[in-house]
Amino acid sequence: MERSMKVVITLTLLIFIFAKYSHSLPLSTNSRWVVDKLTGERVKFKCVNWPAHLRPMLAEGLDKKPMSHIAQHISLMGFNCVRLTWATRMFTRYSNKTVVQTFRDLNLVNAITGITKNNPQVLHLTAVDAFSAVIGAITSLGMMVVLDNHVSEPMWCCSNDDGNGFFGDKYFDPREWLNGLSIVGKRYRNTQMVVAMSLRNELRGPRQNANEWYRWVRNGATEIHRVNPDVLVLISGLSYALDFSALKTKPLGLENALQNKLVYEAHRYSFSGGSDKWLRQPLNQICHDLTSDINKNVGFLTTGPHQAPLFITEFGVNLMGTNQADNNFLPCYMAYLAKMDLDWALWALQGSYYLRQGAQNTDEQYGLLDTDWTGLRNPGFNSKLLLLHQTLQGEF
Repeated sequence: MERSMKVVITLTLLIFIFAKYSHSLPLSTNSRWVVDKLTGERVKFKCVNWPAHLRPMLAEGLDKKPMSHIAQHISLMGFNCVRLTWATRMFTRYSNKTVVQTFRDLNLVNAITGITKNNPQVLHLTAVDAFSAVIGAITSLGMMVVLDNHVSEPMWCCSNDDGNGFFGDKYFDPREWLNGLSIVGKRYRNTQMVVAMSLRNELRGPRQNANEWYRWVRNGATEIHRVNPDVLVLISGLSYALDFSALKTKPLGLENALQNKLVYEAHRYSFSGGSDKWLRQPLNQICHDLTSDINKNVGFLTTGPHQAPLFITEFGVNLMGTNQADNNFLPCYMAYLAKMDLDWALWALQGSYYLRQGAQNTDEQYGLLDTDWTGLRNPGFNSKLLLLHQTLQGEF
């Protein structure tokens, strides 16, 4: 009871600390910042990831708590947006399949029982209508939504050989992908708080190459803008969203066609490029090397004559506090985020998964919420985000 009271008090304080400021939509860009198109004032993304791209094709946790309760929890933690993930085939192949049909096919009996208790209204909705219901719960509280095309075939992500990594892989048909972007763009073009769409999460694998990246990124961004000209278009680089170096010598060429709508997204974890370095090398040195690598391959996008916004749409650590590499990485990376005052999205919200890589009700140690979705996994962690929640630069 004492712990619960402390959490309630903390969340109440956060309401005042992170009181939401209203701004008009749609959003636009100005130099390296995302801005209110009408007033020109900066709008900083302070987001959390909420996955809906795995095999059940339903936002995680609806077996544990009502979606409105989860959305309220997100808002009380001070986030102003949710990066909501989705799979291409959810819209192109499985759009008529209901939630209960999918869960039965996957033998998720206990999850069905939980959803019946907490969110019975979604059981007989199609996957895409349930997705819309979650968006409605988020936006009803004034939070923005960034729609992230995470995979093609619904599954856990990511590896080099999962068939979802690059254009032309086993599940990643570029034409079907374009169709999926078009469907989703059209579906939410009148949902004002859906403010951005990403082309694809973490392009990767042995088939990745710059020529195909330019070709399909241009096609995808153009298609999103054609069907939904109001949303920002988020573009991911190569090698798990770590590398945009090709743009140093060859611009994307969309700056005029998508004027003031392009945002670049990148990811970073302690294991990006191998976690051993965070355990074996001097911390000052590895932190210096990290920032140098980021600036070389990603950070340069925010400088020079063609500056653009950079949105870190994934970073995170094991919140159990037992991963020393994560513990060493986090203060270094957060210092970089604060210095650059970048937009960001934490991985992740979920305390558990319905089904992850064949195992049911699996724990997510990177999740802000505990396994039962009743409280915070690490109540002290949110205080580490206080500086990142502030807007430190880009006031016009």
